[in-house]
Formats: sequence, C-alpha cells, structure tokens
Amino acid sequence: MPENSTEVTAAGIARLAGVGRAAVSNWRRRHADFPKPVGGTETSPAFALPEVEQWLRDQGKLAEIPLRERVWQQLAGHPAGAVPALVHTGCALLLVRDRPTAWLEITAVSDARMAKVLHLALNSLLTARFGPATGDADGSAGGGGTGYERAVHTPTAEELLPSVPLLRAAAELAAETGARQAFEFLLGRQLAANPRQFTLTPPGLAELMAALVRTGDRPARTVLDPATGTGALLRAVSSPTALYAQDADPDLAALSALRLALHSDTDGSNPIALAVRTGDTLRADAFPRLTVDAVLCHPPFNERNWGHDELAYDPRWEYGLPARTESELAWVQHALAHLREGGTAVLLMPPAAASRRSGRRIRADLLRRGALRAVVALPAGAAPPYGIPLHLWVLRKPGAGVRPSPELLLVDTAEPAEPPTAPASAPASGGRDRLDWQAVRSAVLDAWEPFDGRTRSEPDIPAEAAGQERPGVSRVVPVIELLDDDVDLAPARHLPSPAAAGGPGELTRVRDRLTETLRLTATLTPPPADVSGPAHWPLTTVGELARAGALHLRTGGTGTGTGAAPVPVLTEHDVLGSTAPSGTLPTAPAGSEGPPEEPVLVEPGDVVVPVLGGGSVARVIDEATAGAALGRNLQLLRPDPAAVDPWFLAGFLRGTANNRQASSYASTATRLDARRLQLPRLPLAEQQRYGERFRALAAFEDALRLTGRLGGQLVQGMYDGLTDGTVTPE
Repeated sequence: MPENSTEVTAAGIARLAGVGRAAVSNWRRRHADFPKPVGGTETSPAFALPEVEQWLRDQGKLAEIPLRERVWQQLAGHPAGAVPALVHTGCALLLVRDRPTAWLEITAVSDARMAKVLHLALNSLLTARFGPATGDADGSAGGGGTGYERAVHTPTAEELLPSVPLLRAAAELAAETGARQAFEFLLGRQLAANPRQFTLTPPGLAELMAALVRTGDRPARTVLDPATGTGALLRAVSSPTALYAQDADPDLAALSALRLALHSDTDGSNPIALAVRTGDTLRADAFPRLTVDAVLCHPPFNERNWGHDELAYDPRWEYGLPARTESELAWVQHALAHLREGGTAVLLMPPAAASRRSGRRIRADLLRRGALRAVVALPAGAAPPYGIPLHLWVLRKPGAGVRPSPELLLVDTAEPAEPPTAPASAPASGGRDRLDWQAVRSAVLDAWEPFDGRTRSEPDIPAEAAGQERPGVSRVVPVIELLDDDVDLAPARHLPSPAAAGGPGELTRVRDRLTETLRLTATLTPPPADVSGPAHWPLTTVGELARAGALHLRTGGTGTGTGAAPVPVLTEHDVLGSTAPSGTLPTAPAGSEGPPEEPVLVEPGDVVVPVLGGGSVARVIDEATAGAALGRNLQLLRPDPAAVDPWFLAGFLRGTANNRQASSYASTATRLDARRLQLPRLPLAEQQRYGERFRALAAFEDALRLTGRLGGQLVQGMYDGLTDGTVTPE
C-alpha cells in the first residue's frame, strides 16, 4: 500500500458499492481476502481506498460507481484531512477552469513531478486572483507591503503530493459537470457530513438578504461580508463588481475565497474583484478604510469574548459602546462603519437583540438618527439555531445627502396565517422542513420595497396612504412611539393579530362563518347507529391487493426540485390536519449528476397514510390537492377504481384495531406497515355503499375542525377587542 494512502470507512465502502453497511460486514466475515484495516478503531476501522477499490473491482462490485462518489471518498479519506484536501481541490479546479491548457500539460507527468510543477502554477494563479501572499490592509484586492495574509495559501509540493490522485479525479469530474459544480458538490458533502462544525446560512435566506440591499432595479456593486463563513451571502449577490470577505477561521476563509472565485465568473476572463482575508473582524479589521454599497452579515451570536475591553475607544462605536453581552450590536456598528452614505446593511440577528435592556440606548440612537430602517421577524427554522424565530435588521448609513426617516418598518413572518381549512388542533406551522421561502420572500419584499421607495423619494407620505399596512404582517411605526424606556423593536410586540387589527368588523365575519359552519356540522352529524353484532367478512391485506395489481404502493420524500414551476408538497402535518399542501421540494445537491429525481405526484382517488405515529389517519386525495408531491413519512395507496373504492379503502384503514395489528413499536416511535392493513373482500357495489358513509364522516370531521378553529379565533379576538377597547361589553 502506498504511504499516506487515502482511507475509507465501512460506510464509505457501502456507498462505493451501492449496498448497506451490513453487506460490508458480511463481506469481511466471508471473504478471507477482504482488505485488512489500516487505521481507525476496533468499532470503526478504516481501510486503504486503493485496496478496497481493487477488491470490489475483482469481485465485480465496482462497475457502476459514479465518478463523483469516488472523488468524494478520496477527499473524505485524505491523510491530511477533508478540509485541506478540499482547499487543494478548489485550487486545482480554479486552475482547470482558468488555465485548462496549463492543467493538461501539468497532468502529463508523474505524480511527484506534477506536485512540484503544480505548486508553481498555483502560486501564479492564486497571486493573480487573490493578490500577493501578504499585502497592505487597505481594503484593496491587491497591493504590496505587509498588513494581511492571503486567505488561500499556495500549498507546497510536499503538501500537494498526497492530493495528486484526488486532483486528477476532481478534474475528470469537472470535465463532466463543470469546475464550479464539482466544487459545490464536494463542499456540500463536507458541510452535510459535519453539520455541527459549521453555522450555515440557508440559500433561501441568503437570497432574501441579498435582495434587501438592492435599490430599486439597481443591485449593490461593492459588497462586504465581515463574517463570511462559507461565502453563502456573497454568493447570492447578483452582478457585483467587487466582493470583500473576512472570517476568523482560516479554513472557512480559504473555502469561501475559492467558492466565490469559482462562482464569480464562468471562464475566468473577466473576474470580479475579490478580497478575502483571515482574522478576527472586530479586533483586527482587514479592511479598515473600506466603504462599500452594501454589507451582508450572519454574525456569531451571544459572544462574550468579542473584545469589549480592548475596543472600548474604537471609533466604530458611533452609536455607543456595546455591552459585553451585546456582541451583535458591535457587528451592527461595524457594518455601518463600512457603508458609504446611503449604503444598506442587512444582518441576521437573534430576537433578543431587539429587546435586551442592555442594548436599549444603542437601539434608541440607531432609531433617532435614521440608521435602523426595518426589523423583520423570520419563521422558526430559517437558520440555525432552528428552534427560534430570528430577525433581520436592515440599516442605512446616514449622511449629508440622506434624509433620515422618522419611521421604522416592522414585518412579522414568524407565524404565518393558517390556511382557511386548518384545524385548531393541527401542528404549528414553520420548521426548516416546511419553510416556504418564496412566501417569506414575497411577504418581506412586498413590505420593504414600497417603504424603501417612499422614504427615499417622498418620505412625508403617510404609510397608510401608500398602502403599506398589512394587519398582522407589516406596519410602519413612527420612531417616536418606540423611544420609551425599553425601546423594544420585536415586531410581534407592535403588530396586532389580523383579527384584532380588523376590529369588530372582522370579528363579525368570523362569527358569521362560525354560525354557518355550526349549521353545516349539525346537518352532517351521523344518524344513530344500528346496533348489531360484529361482521365476519373474509379479509385481505393491502400487501395482497398490491401483489394482485388491485392497488399500487408508493413512498414519498425522494424527489427534488428542478428550478422550474414550484411543486407544493403534501406533508405529514397536512395529512394529519387535513390542510392544503404546505411543503416545498428540496433542491438537488450542487454538482449532482443526471436529471433530478422525480417526486411522487398524488392523483385524485389516491389514499395517503402517515407511516409514523401509530394514529388511524387516511386521506383521500381530491382535485384540489392533486398534483402535489408526496412528502416524507407518507405512503401512497393508488387503488384500481374497477377493483377497490378509495373511500372504502380509506375508511377501513382508519379502524383502530386494524392500525394496532399493522403497527410495530420502537423505543421512540410507532411505525405503520401499510402492507399489513386489512380490509374485507366485498363486491365493488357494496364497497361504494360503505365508501359514501365514510365520505360523509370525513366531511363531518372537517366541519368539526373548522368549527374549532373559528371558535378559537372568535374567542381570542373578543378577548383582544375587550382588552384594547375596540369592542365594548354591551
């Protein structure tokens, strides 16, 4: 085995061969010639990748391995670690794209010779793209002297030698998918494999933040991210001329620089000015004299050791010295210090920053001087930490030519209104698996763009006259109303619920709907049941019907979006609550080969049952829901209408005893095996008779759900109206 050979775990071998880990364990027991471990631990051994590949090839188990999988295994098992290997790969892919002829000449020699020549070629390329290895910290993309170190260091020949097989394979992958897509795939795999090591900014959130720094149709041309992470925010900026970034983690700074370089232009002929630096931004600003059109930032939250003592007299604290517990307000003022007059900054903030008493004086000064323009509450699940609804702060640099606005825009997308048919007992909306970024983006931009345009051109027009007030969603608040003892800027504190905002008129409409629904519920109440003994039908199972072709079984949650017209997803919560499809399809991984996997689309007459939970729930798909994609943890039963009535099928699947005998139990969940569900063997006409009764019961159940929701809305609206004076006791 070659020295420093790439290693692979049993899980990696299973992925290479397209089998489960149990199969790999079985091979180790049964085949004496299976490669011996070369590292790892007794419980998680590591094997030499070349030996494993050769053994799999000899056994005929490696024929269909995708190239990208082989490249990933080489990267993940690199002797120096996955991150250094990914940096080497990014450098090589940049060379493949920008200087393809030079790359071909370099690869025509031996591995040892290639490492030496590649070092020289990369040093030339990286200097041309990122500037010299050291330079002046003046905010420029190049320059000489000292003051900073380039984020991407040129790897030595000794460092490159173990990476040469990986780089050759990565170049093959780039020939198939493109250099940028190849790097995005490998980076995405690394981030997914180590979720706790990185704080990520989801693509939907990055695109929203980038959209907020636009001025009308004019995008921001020069943009800074002082806590760049993996470069997601700058990557979302459209048509920039210069990008600047800094991060305290050298590995993240290097990956961000390479990612932005590969993304900024398609052929390397007209690159965007790009400067990425390493260092603690607050303590050692790499761009002290830089001013830009926009700043985008997802700063670290709740840091106590951000430099409070040594930075007490820093000129950036124009709005006040942040408290030791207010690191986020230090980042806010750092962003404002780097904006040109009239420039815009958007920062992701923890919700506590809007209301902590220790920050009230700085918040008040930001309001008085017109620097803080909007606070947006996002749904829980928008970004880590996923359990709380984070905020976006939109700021603008005051100046001589910028008239301060006496208003603040507040937007609340944290608790979107439930669909009209949502029951009171349905699970709460939100969560990263159900987040509709298109709806969030529309709600925020529909409020921000008119407000921004009005305050720039005609700031004296009232917000109500401009049509910018949306009850429960957005409100333009006079700054004077916020300058109290707390200076609490949390949108939920200043936005009444839609029902309360509508006043008595809205409550009257809710009451009328409730009255109408109560009448419908009374009409749909089932008649008295005839008492008789239990029936003794001949039974069959869903599995038997599937084998006979009377119905087909499909499992949800395997498709991906294509970027075309969005397809709504019927989620587990939608089935449990009998609501409209509320989910969205995940996007295909960057750099993935071949067409995206097609989702399972539901059709009228399909019966959908949840797999987890052990509850007796089955939903028959109607015309309104047809065309939605089947979500995770759901199973679809598509009956042949000439053999099985769908309502008859759904009704018998909901039987309590039926669900108990078809359920299996684990330590934390109950799982339903739909194939074991039973139903009687009855003629189609008799099935349809039962089906009509089950359909009527489902309509009665939906009416009860709507009654509960409307009743709860009316009661809460009355409480709110009586307590705020919009409703009188008479």
